[in-house]
Amino acid sequence: MIKLKINGEERSVDVDADTPLLWVIRDEIGLTGTKFGCGQALCGACTVHMDGQPVRSCQTMAGDVGDAQIVTIEGLVGANATPEGKAVQAAWRALDVVQCGYCQSGQMMSAAALLTENKKPSDDDINAALNGNVCRCATYQRIRAAVHDAARRLEA
Repeated sequence: MIKLKINGEERSVDVDADTPLLWVIRDEIGLTGTKFGCGQALCGACTVHMDGQPVRSCQTMAGDVGDAQIVTIEGLVGANATPEGKAVQAAWRALDVVQCGYCQSGQMMSAAALLTENKKPSDDDINAALNGNVCRCATYQRIRAAVHDAARRLEA
């Protein structure tokens, strides 16, 4: 039995320690906003926050999480959303960022982590923070614009 803190709630799951956190989140806990993309930590679709830092949940083993606080996209934009999560969600909607939407939870998780550390990111800062988050629809310009919009929302 492994105990995890996910979106502010302690959860006990009966999984092997080497089970990827992605599958614990999706299959055991039922939070399906975190997506499986490549399974090799290359595409970013599975990005979650672990103690505030973006990590690829497909390559993070449940047994390695320990006491870390895990936040999924549901926690980022849900009832207990952070200011960064609210700003990112509002910007994504306002600028109609999503095309197919598959990568967007990972993109939003990375964007919110950036805005937590850097309230006025440059294009280079955004590119660096979202590097490795693949968007097959190539909405990168809209994503970058939405991060700038979210930063402005946080200033207001």
